[in-house]
Amino acid sequence: MSQQGYVAAPPYSQAQAGMGGYSTGFGNPPPQSHYGYGSPPQGYSAPPTGVLKPPSSSPSGMPPPPVSTHYGSNIQQNGAHPHSFPPPVASAPSMSPYGQPPQGAFHSMAQTPPPTQQLTNQMSAMNIGGYGQRPMQGPQSPTSSAAPQYQTSPPPTMGHQPLSPPGPQPPTLGSPPPMATMGSMAGPPMGMSGPPGPGVQQPPMGPQGYPQQPGSPIAGPYGAQMAGPQMAGPQMAGPQSGAFPGGFPGGPAQMAGPPQKKLDPDSIPSTTQMIEDDQTKRGGQVYVTNIRGQVPPLVTTDFTVQDQGNASPRFMRCTTYSFPCTADLAKQCKVPLATIIKPFAIVPKNETPLYIVNHGEAGPIRCNRCKAYMCPYMQFIDGGRRYQCGFCSCINEVPVQYFQHLDHMGRRMDMYERPELSLGSYEFIATLDYCKNNKPPNPPAYIFMIDVSYNNIKSGLVKLICEELKTLLDRLPKEEGAETSAIKVGFVTYNKILHFYNVKSALAQPQMMVVSDVAEMFVPLLDGFLVNFQESRAVINNLLDQIPDMFADTNESETVFAPVIQAGSEALKAAECSGKLFIFHSSIPTAEAPGKLKNRDDRKLVGTEKEKTLFQPQRGVYEQLTKDCVAQGCCVDLFLFPNQFVDIATMGDVPSHTGGSIYKYSNFQMEVNGQQFLSDLRKDVEKSIGFDAIMRVRTGTGFRATDFFGAIYMNNTTDVEMAAVDCDKAVTVEFKHDDTLSEESGAVMQCALLYTTIGGQRRLRIHNLSLNCSSQLSELYKSCETDALINFFAKSAYRAMLNQPMKTVREILVNQTAHMLACYRKNCASPSAASQLILPDAMKVFPVYMNSLLKTPALVGSTELSTDDRAFHRLLVNSMGVEETQVLLYPRLIPLHTMDVSSEAIPTPVRCSEERLSESGMFLLENGLSMFLWLGQACPPDLIQNLFNVPSLGHLSSEGTSLPVLDNAHSRKIHSIISSISQRRASSMKLLIVKQKDRSELFSVSTWLRTRVFTEARPTWTSCATSICFGPDTRVVLLIED
Repeated sequence: MSQQGYVAAPPYSQAQAGMGGYSTGFGNPPPQSHYGYGSPPQGYSAPPTGVLKPPSSSPSGMPPPPVSTHYGSNIQQNGAHPHSFPPPVASAPSMSPYGQPPQGAFHSMAQTPPPTQQLTNQMSAMNIGGYGQRPMQGPQSPTSSAAPQYQTSPPPTMGHQPLSPPGPQPPTLGSPPPMATMGSMAGPPMGMSGPPGPGVQQPPMGPQGYPQQPGSPIAGPYGAQMAGPQMAGPQMAGPQSGAFPGGFPGGPAQMAGPPQKKLDPDSIPSTTQMIEDDQTKRGGQVYVTNIRGQVPPLVTTDFTVQDQGNASPRFMRCTTYSFPCTADLAKQCKVPLATIIKPFAIVPKNETPLYIVNHGEAGPIRCNRCKAYMCPYMQFIDGGRRYQCGFCSCINEVPVQYFQHLDHMGRRMDMYERPELSLGSYEFIATLDYCKNNKPPNPPAYIFMIDVSYNNIKSGLVKLICEELKTLLDRLPKEEGAETSAIKVGFVTYNKILHFYNVKSALAQPQMMVVSDVAEMFVPLLDGFLVNFQESRAVINNLLDQIPDMFADTNESETVFAPVIQAGSEALKAAECSGKLFIFHSSIPTAEAPGKLKNRDDRKLVGTEKEKTLFQPQRGVYEQLTKDCVAQGCCVDLFLFPNQFVDIATMGDVPSHTGGSIYKYSNFQMEVNGQQFLSDLRKDVEKSIGFDAIMRVRTGTGFRATDFFGAIYMNNTTDVEMAAVDCDKAVTVEFKHDDTLSEESGAVMQCALLYTTIGGQRRLRIHNLSLNCSSQLSELYKSCETDALINFFAKSAYRAMLNQPMKTVREILVNQTAHMLACYRKNCASPSAASQLILPDAMKVFPVYMNSLLKTPALVGSTELSTDDRAFHRLLVNSMGVEETQVLLYPRLIPLHTMDVSSEAIPTPVRCSEERLSESGMFLLENGLSMFLWLGQACPPDLIQNLFNVPSLGHLSSEGTSLPVLDNAHSRKIHSIISSISQRRASSMKLLIVKQKDRSELFSVSTWLRTRVFTEARPTWTSCATSICFGPDTRVVLLIED
């Protein structure tokens, strides 16, 4: 049997093997890298015929026997903690949306790059039709879709089901999953070329009622077909002169035929349908992490995680869960091998929080060679007196105090009582050896630094901040179980000079101390600057009342910036603690001081070779500040309120390398932006966070971590340093082969994060993950995760735009996409018409995400967008996790005019396309950063009345940006939807109300919606499909509909 259309993959409860490197697509590639930044795109080399193609079946007609589904024969198995975990759900095996066996090999036709002009001539003839599901041919047994499961009986003394013992496990009885039968080929015999001439019979109807295009195969399950000229068979003697290889006619006269139909948007694979299907299939279920290489539910799916040996996908997600065994295989497929790690991800209340392990003065148990921490992948031998490291295979002696006998299966008797032996994520209490100067750290401090220049006083911002801090400081984060927060607070105001405040509890009034020599910054006081809020509440409230009045008559408009950060870092250094600076700033620092900036916003550079300089930070002072802040554990959070260019590329450089956040409120107005700013400030102060952090990612033999992306600083090639890391920050790690990987043992990785808690305790947070390794490309493609892939591509492209022309970055993204999908077509898919678009099932919506990435503000290359907005967007994405980039690149478009007001659920989103907006409708659009309420011209008057308390849309002000709270079912329902969405997002979203065809100032918002948010554009699919169908060397001449 062979396969066609989207691949139907085997279940992930079967063994998957392998992990491999990836010829890096961004940064500094090796000399032979095909699609690396630093060398022009090279041609795609097709693999030798018959190589790297999956076998169709075993001699007996059955699938090949699986290997162990867990960690391999030489790796310690995991299990549940008997006193702390809910029992494993018996009916919760690996939940995989893929249920088909590997398909047969297929021999691709040799192609050579066609002329660009000929490709242009054919673009309009391309079409995608028949995206839909057809019934499988033949009967299907009830058990045929169930994947074989491998289970063992639990130990008699345990109440929870443990993992299987090491070594291959016998499969359970049952028939293998049937192969999906795709449609039969309806095209002309191989060797014929050109479209059908006049007189051809009416084409048959496709699966969705659309006419099947002549010469195209009948659509199979998920069979997205592209109708167009037929390719000739390989038996042709050679390409004709001026024609595409394989039989494409060379001139327009030879293309005569019936006109091609326009692309039907519904024929494009639906992202919203994929999300809804995954939620239906896996939502509300328990995801048990006891199977190696198991693909988790999508980030948009609501599920519960039960840790049984691998880290929760909330902490670690991979671009693929089956790594290639060799570097050559990884280089051929071009699929990046990476993991997105969010060390402090929020754990839902219905899941068990991380356990804390204390080994006393001896400290955590570690491998003597690779220094990996004790984890479920360590194999105990010699009666429990020694253990073999699961990462480097080194044999280590077990410390006397840690010794425990083994049971009859070779597992420690206390396996289920020790989190480090049975869980994927846990924490160790660190000893003094892990502390600076071998001294316990002090609790961290928060310093609030307020710009009191003319603009901030006039806008009312300073008064707003001071009023909010009076109540916000009561909600400082604290250790679990603690009555009060141990965090100390301090206050600084500044314009051209800095004002420090003594708020010691013994004082009746706060004292101000001024530092005017900003070139030689120092902290004028130690005692009384950083205090406990509860002890100094009266003095602090007195100060916050006085600050707006003290500067009410100021005319000073110039400000400094670098000395402000330096002052905060020096204050933390003097107090011997780590901490965070909250800086509220409004203008470009033009005062004479270190770090003075000039306006370098030049829109004429957009689209030129020098465009990259707009996003490169100005070095010197700020580069040194970054080093000092990271060394001290000083995180910088920057709240910007600009009215004009402020050079975010430079001002945001220190926050983006210290684990900080950047917030931007252009043309700040109290009534418009006030609530959004206060909501962001509250979330930022209250969020879970760790300070003075160092992270290292260790891997098993055969591959290693080579590149890191995020709000991080790296002083060497292995240690990721972060002044602070909070629950919203993610680090993307790319891997590369340095040897061959084993299918039996798989690939293992461990993320170890050393940090200081908000209570001043030094801890190690450990996350472990095991993946499969495979020598078959089909296994790799079946276990890909689109959301993680696009996160990697976004971050790597945003880094590359600092050193490469924007056009080159965009071209490389398109070429890499075409390479990945063309490699799948050549090596994994069955023979089919050359005009048929074939995508892996796990990546069927990847071109849609890539299209959206290319239309993001940072990459779009438009003079309509300000340089600061583009730089701000680039810095934001750099630290995002998978969930944040998913909703940013494919926003949710929620219809509100058809919602059920009696239901508590959020209405199901529709496809994010401008064509979905109807004149009689009302839609809510959100992408995690912005939220829009779109009102159609013919929106029902009663709905307008219920939401805005006006009789019709015409009575609604064009400048309205607020949604009133009214006492009716529609108003309550929409406010509930907005609140529910906002709670899941990292930052607060200001609601903008947009009326259809409104010609007010919000017209620019509508333009932004149309060109940069709505992602399903026909030219992208047409051109990307052209590259996939006709070979990766085909030049993509048209990508985005501007």
